[in-house]
Parts: sequence; C-alpha cells; structure tokens
Amino acid sequence: MLELSQILAMVIFAVMFIAIVSGKIHRYIPALIGAALVIVIVFLGVMKSTEAVVSVLNLGQLGEFKFWVPGAEHIESRGVNWQTIIFIGGMMIMVEGMAEAGFFRWVCLFIARLVNYKAVLILVTFMLLSGFLSMFIDSITVLLFLSTVTIELARLLKFDPVPVIVAEIFAANVGGSATMSGDPPNIIIGTALGYTFTDFAVNTGIIAWIGMIVTLAYFWFIFRKILSQPQQDSDGSLPNHYPQPSEAIVNRPLFMLNTAIFFVVVVLIVTHAETGLSMALIGVIAALMALVASTKRALHIIQRIDWRTLLFFIGLFISVGGLEETGVLKMIADYIGEVSGGSIVLVIPIILWLSAFASAIVDNIPFAATMIPVIKELSLTHGLSLPTLAWTLALGTDIGGNATPIGASANVVGTAIAEKEGYPISWGRYLKYAFLPMIAVVAMCWVYLIVRYA
Repeated sequence: MLELSQILAMVIFAVMFIAIVSGKIHRYIPALIGAALVIVIVFLGVMKSTEAVVSVLNLGQLGEFKFWVPGAEHIESRGVNWQTIIFIGGMMIMVEGMAEAGFFRWVCLFIARLVNYKAVLILVTFMLLSGFLSMFIDSITVLLFLSTVTIELARLLKFDPVPVIVAEIFAANVGGSATMSGDPPNIIIGTALGYTFTDFAVNTGIIAWIGMIVTLAYFWFIFRKILSQPQQDSDGSLPNHYPQPSEAIVNRPLFMLNTAIFFVVVVLIVTHAETGLSMALIGVIAALMALVASTKRALHIIQRIDWRTLLFFIGLFISVGGLEETGVLKMIADYIGEVSGGSIVLVIPIILWLSAFASAIVDNIPFAATMIPVIKELSLTHGLSLPTLAWTLALGTDIGGNATPIGASANVVGTAIAEKEGYPISWGRYLKYAFLPMIAVVAMCWVYLIVRYA
C-alpha cells in the first residue's frame, strides 16, 4: 500500500514531467515549481521532516574541502548534484568566451576549406567534428555553432542543410556517450556515482566510436546523392567567394588565449582522476580563466550564460530527491529486480531499451537523473555490478535520445536553429533519418554489454 508522501511525490513528478515534455513553457519553470511543491507539501507538510529538505538540498557539501579536491575518494551525491551544476556552469562560461573569440566558427570553416567546400565531405567531416567535440564539451554547445555554420555553408553551396544537421545531432549524442564530460546524462551519472573520464572512455567509448563509424557510413550512404547535386547559383555559376577561416577571428591574441584555455581544460578533465580535482573545481577553473581572458567582456559573458538550464537542473534534482526520499525509486528498483530474477543478462536489456525508448519520448536528462537511484538500489539489493548498470544507463539514454527531435537537448537546439533560419525539420522527416540508426546502434550496445559484462 502506497503512503501519502509517495503518492504526492509521484503525482508532482508526473505533472512536472508532462509540463516539461509539452514544451509550452521553458522547462525550468515546471522543474522549480515541482521542487517547491516537493519541499513544502511532501517533506514539510506530510513527512514533517526538515532533515529530508537538508539532505536533498545538499548545500553542506559546498563547504567541504573533499567536494573540491576529493583525491581518490568518491563524493557521495544525494539530492541536488552540485558537481554537475557547477561543472556545466563553468563550461558554459568557457564556451561563451571561445565563441566570442571565433574559435568554433574558425574550426568549422577550416575543415570546410580542407575538404574544398564539397557538401558530401562536409557531411562526413562535420559529423566527426561533432562527435569528437562532444566528448569534451556539452553537445548543446556543439550544435549551437555547428548547425549555424552548416546553414551558412548550405546557402553558399546550394545544398539542403537538414540532412547534415540531423547527422550532426546524431553524431553529437553518440560521441557524447563516449566520455563523462560529453552528454549531460553522463555528467550526472559520473558525478553521482564517482566515475572518471577514463572509466567512461574505456567502457562506453569503445562501443560509442564503433557506433559512430557505422552511423557515419549509414548517413553517407543515404545522403550522398542528395548532397552531390551541382553546387551552383540560380544563374548556373559557381559561388565566387568562400568564407575563409581567418574571417572568424576578430581578435587574434584573444583567439590564441581561448584556444590554449580549451586545451588546458581538456587536459584537466582527462586527468582529473590522477590530479584528484573534482569536476566542479575544473568547471570553476575553466570559468575563471575564461573571464580573466575576456577582461572587459567578462560581465557580458556571465550575462549570456543559460541560467535557466542550471535552474532546471536544480529543480529536477530536488523533484527526483522527493521520489528517492519517499522510497518510490526503491520500489521501482525492486520491481525490476523481481522481473529479471536478479540476472544481469536480463537487467541489461531492460535498462538499455527502457532508457532508449523513454529518452526518445522525453528529454534524456531528467530520465537519467531519475534512474540513478534506481540502479544504485538494484546493485545494493540484488548484488549486480553498479558500473555495468551505469554504462548501460549511459548508452541507453545518450543514444536513445537520438530517436526524436525532443529526445535530447542537442536535438532541440539543432532543430530550433534550423527552423529559425527557414529550414524546419518535421517529426516525420527527423524520424525517417534518425530512428533506424538509433535502433541499430542501441542493438549493437546490447550485444557489446552482454558479451563484455555478462
């Protein structure tokens, strides 16, 4: 029999989830309202527990030295995952500085010139660029600049940018699944469970890049004829000017400085297990270096941060904390354990395909945050390997999010920019291009996980 606190926590979470999926208002608003209702109604009203509020808000962690420099110790995460929020916020500041310096546009134009502005080769190289950069910076950011430059080149070279943008979205999510600092679900999983960049790279990275190669071949095969049409103006002439990489650089010293900052931060992320620095501290270091480099533009960069996304994360973690504190997520874990009989061979496909299809319907960020306590409970009560469950959840949410235009934040950003620039991507067209390869790559992950871990 469900308790009142459990029923209320589930109702609040369900209504919040529906409001987020509807997309009628920005997702941070229902997330914060849901968080407030959980604290006031569930924790203080029904449970009469200030301890639950303190536990979920988790503010005490911020004053602990081991939160910033944990060494080899695991930072226990419960409720609001401040490691994720601070790291993403810091990376947002760094990326804004890099964008203002012209770094991302320069990279895109450099590669386009390298392949002689051929549309088919732009498809291939931009997919690889999308997948590679998404291993280190948020896939949302990757799609922000990559889709914009793709449309600029498409107008110049007279090709349809939609197939290329869909392929870039897919590559960003697949590439992001390879590391801890790629897709937001991986950042949440890694910081919550204490896994490092290397842990992800050697476990999810292998199948992610096998999937990337298969995906690249698939998109090249179905789009090569569309993109191989003569690239001519309406009067039959070829474009008389191609954008040059140097045009993206407004301030060369600032460009060089931001490029150096990017490489320093990548080294810190890759080596954080060896240095003992937390992801939160790395985010702070990245932000401080970017702000110092920007000098007079620092305030402008801070104002350009997507604060709404950070507020969304806070509200989401509190709402999920309501399900955890009331025992709802333990019930879900127990049910999965009973259905599977505690067999890892059965649990892997349940979590993988559940994650994939759920992430196709709703944003994979809230789903990943909800499932972390579930897999922790599964591991605790049924003796299943927590790392195996973590890799399964990461691959399912990251790659499953490719299936629809709303499955991942990168999808929403890429399709929104295309629509804003006059190239709307319908659900039907998106599904036509992305659903089949999503199924294929998830199936490959299933085989990989069973063979390697079961």
